[in-house]
Amino acid sequence: MLAVTLMLLFALFIVLFLPAEKLIVKDDEPAIRKAPQMRKLWTIAKSAMKERKTLKAEKALLTILKFDQKNAAAYNRLGIIYAKEHKYREAIECFEIAQSLDNNASSLHNVGLIYLETENYEKAAMAFAQAIELEGDVPTRYIAYAKALEQLGNRKKALESLEIAYDLAPSTAILRHILEVHERSNDQEGIEATKLRIATLLESQKPKPEKPPKNPLPKKSPKIPKARRQVL
Repeated sequence: MLAVTLMLLFALFIVLFLPAEKLIVKDDEPAIRKAPQMRKLWTIAKSAMKERKTLKAEKALLTILKFDQKNAAAYNRLGIIYAKEHKYREAIECFEIAQSLDNNASSLHNVGLIYLETENYEKAAMAFAQAIELEGDVPTRYIAYAKALEQLGNRKKALESLEIAYDLAPSTAILRHILEVHERSNDQEGIEATKLRIATLLESQKPKPEKPPKNPLPKKSPKIPKARRQVL
């Protein structure tokens, strides 16, 4: 009986006083993506895209998707290749598949850019709006959204979107986008106001000259001791 009681007390001590081991985070990455052959294909695809060898990159990505059909990143990269080659239908298909596999702002933004390029402004605006909902702190999303809105005739909302982009990252580039919207609508008041904002921002970005020290004290020359006269 005493032995059982001691064992229970020992177990209770372990539970209450000894530090718990760190939880092991489960790795959700499919095993196939860890295979050396797949990692090699990824390396080939990335290197080929950097070197602009699109055919080589496309073949590597298609091989990856042959064995890993739910690889959203591969669909995204394949979509980028098709977009650069002006194969917009294939690019949209790739981005939409990537979005269905992994709901992220980048895929939506990429789809929006292609719709913008193909002058499908309603779908472009919808894609950019959804991307902003998922990731609302990226200025380029608001700039792209503004372009689609302006094409749809919603100038006021386009300017609001550009102002949000400017608040996130103040720059003369974004102010010039705002200026272009005013110029296209021949809004003289807006043009003058934006030009003033650009000039003010440029002035504030100039390096300020160093101020000289106040009332610099004159340097004192060292005193030369006088020779003592010898008394004869």
